[in-house]
Amino acid sequence: MSKTSENSKADKVGSALKQLRQDNALCTETVLFHIDNQGQWFYQNEPLPTKFARLFSSILQRIDAEHFLITPVEKLKVSVESVPLIIVDYQALESGSFELVTGLDTYFNIEGVSAFTIEEDGVFVELSNGLAAKLGRACYYRFVEEYVLE
Repeated sequence: MSKTSENSKADKVGSALKQLRQDNALCTETVLFHIDNQGQWFYQNEPLPTKFARLFSSILQRIDAEHFLITPVEKLKVSVESVPLIIVDYQALESGSFELVTGLDTYFNIEGVSAFTIEEDGVFVELSNGLAAKLGRACYYRFVEEYVLE
């Protein structure tokens, strides 16, 4: 698939996601989904296949320090140990922005190196929908070598 058709598909998905409503009522108070420190998704304590985690991550939002899966008609709580996404690769683009790749094989673009936050327990970045991601181990060491130890 070409980058142009991928971008067109991403634009359509983005447009559809904007129609989601944050004020939908919770379907249940029971937390059915959990994301561990490694970005692994679980449904009712069973590992969720990556293809489903990728799909659900597209409707994941953080609202007032809580995570939810939000559709046009319902909302479900998601427990997240640290951050919902782990960055497994990144590429600095000529424009100065970065393309990030998550462990779920989803892509995000951020403005520049200043979007990264270095904390005691890792390097983090804020993404769309209020979500945050953490650099995975290999990316962490690469980032420190390229941008911190200069």
